[in-house]
Amino acid sequence: MRLLSKFSHGTSLEARAARSLSLTVASFGTSQLIRLASNLILTRLLFPEAFGLMALVMVVLIGLGQFSDMGISPAIMQSRRGDDPDFLNTAWTIQIIRGVCLWLMTAALAWPMAQLYGEPALVGLLPVAGLSLLIDGFKTTRLETAQRHLKLGRLTILDLCVQSLTVFFTIVLAWWYKSVWALVMGPAISALLSVVFYALFLEGAGNRFRWERAARQELINFGKWILPATICGFVLSQSDKLILGKYLSLDQFGVYSIGFFLASFPILLGHMVNRRILIPIYREKPPHESVENFMALRRMRMAMTGGLMVLVAGFSAAGVWLVSLLYDPRYYDAGAIVTVLAIMHIPHIIILTYDQAAVATGDTRRFFIMAFAKAMFMVAGLIVGVEYAGLLGALIGQGAAMVATYPVVVWLARRIGAWDPLHDILFVGIALLITASCFWLNWAAILDLWHEYQI
Repeated sequence: MRLLSKFSHGTSLEARAARSLSLTVASFGTSQLIRLASNLILTRLLFPEAFGLMALVMVVLIGLGQFSDMGISPAIMQSRRGDDPDFLNTAWTIQIIRGVCLWLMTAALAWPMAQLYGEPALVGLLPVAGLSLLIDGFKTTRLETAQRHLKLGRLTILDLCVQSLTVFFTIVLAWWYKSVWALVMGPAISALLSVVFYALFLEGAGNRFRWERAARQELINFGKWILPATICGFVLSQSDKLILGKYLSLDQFGVYSIGFFLASFPILLGHMVNRRILIPIYREKPPHESVENFMALRRMRMAMTGGLMVLVAGFSAAGVWLVSLLYDPRYYDAGAIVTVLAIMHIPHIIILTYDQAAVATGDTRRFFIMAFAKAMFMVAGLIVGVEYAGLLGALIGQGAAMVATYPVVVWLARRIGAWDPLHDILFVGIALLITASCFWLNWAAILDLWHEYQI
């Protein structure tokens, strides 16, 4: 009981991290259940082409967001001035200016994107979807303050409320309009609800316009390597959509999007835990300073990677069955996509916990080098894979890209004392067993995908 009380009410880093991890996992699980329910309803109200169009819209929104990311959130989380009102208000002012510029850029890109993909509807869809980027700029920095101090309880509840209301409104719009417009208006609705809920219900002082020179300079210095790193992050996370959107028909692309939606659950959880919890741990207990710090990090790393591996094995083994159970026959091929893509995420999961080590120490230059290597290998893997083996080759190419990145990750992790070869070797062995088992279980569906999606 004393141990439970320690982690329930304690103020140590371990206690706060344990509570934050529990809340993050619970929040993610609930969030994904809401997403899945929404996805099942929307696939019955709409058509595969709608999801293909929305995937193209999201590529633009995510791309613009990452191509202009100055790292304001991680800057607040790691800075010694992260609780200073002048610093926070200057960050908020920069964030608003960025949001206005992003919306204007979304509108400017609408026609070129429509021409590139041969989809005239993008001319109208993109400016409306881009409103979410404008509204997001007004989010209070109380969000970053809560994450900085690992106080995620109220934030978790607010996030789930925002998501639930967004899903409700999106479903109502889809039922009413029977159009892709319901999906496009969803991000703007979510952004507006987030701005209102965070401002009303998160603890802390409100933001106001401020332009302090020292704060601005610190944010710019921190962000000068974060910006190119997030551009590489965009290439890493969205290159499959950019490349496959040109190779696949719109309905095939919609099927791929459904498969990606299901297969990405474990890696999305990993990124959320990484972003919310590991930066404070690396900042407060650098692994190079003591054996105790390194072993504490190893315990968390083992637990995180092990949990994600269990999820990957479950989704990969049950992918074909899950899609057959939940979706109508138009989405059959998404089952094999879930099986293969979940496995291809394993190399990324093994190296995931090294990502934030450099950011937490302020070494954003090395973080950029790692992000650049990941992005370049990902593009190469996708192009070579799709050219020689169709969609199945592109899926395998994504896993091969992360394997090729491993030497760069080791170089970064060793520089700051974070590399753990025992962790990596152990989970490589587990990964090989999972891969062999899941491919054997779903081999017939994988062969169908191979034959039907030759390009």
